[in-house]
Amino acid sequence: MIVIFIRIRVTPGAEDRFVAASLDNARHSIGEPGIARFDLVREVEDATRFVLVEAYRDEAAVAAHKETAHYARWKSAVEPLMAEPRTRMVYDGIFVPETGN
Repeated sequence: MIVIFIRIRVTPGAEDRFVAASLDNARHSIGEPGIARFDLVREVEDATRFVLVEAYRDEAAVAAHKETAHYARWKSAVEPLMAEPRTRMVYDGIFVPETGN
């Protein structure tokens, strides 16, 4: 299992637009056969900070996700909302209960 944490900070006032685009992406992503989990969380003390927690079954699933229409739609919608470039950290999933297919 490959678990990726994407940290994102959006410009103040863009939170609702970011959430809407990210929920659309998450709802479609969780239906992909290679995705085991896809979570969207927001920092409690700073509502402009979010983390996407994505669990993939293998590297092929990571690549396939980036080729989907919903990922392209999400990327084009949220990039203008970002206050700084997003960061990505990759982990080896040791215990990751699946919520997807």
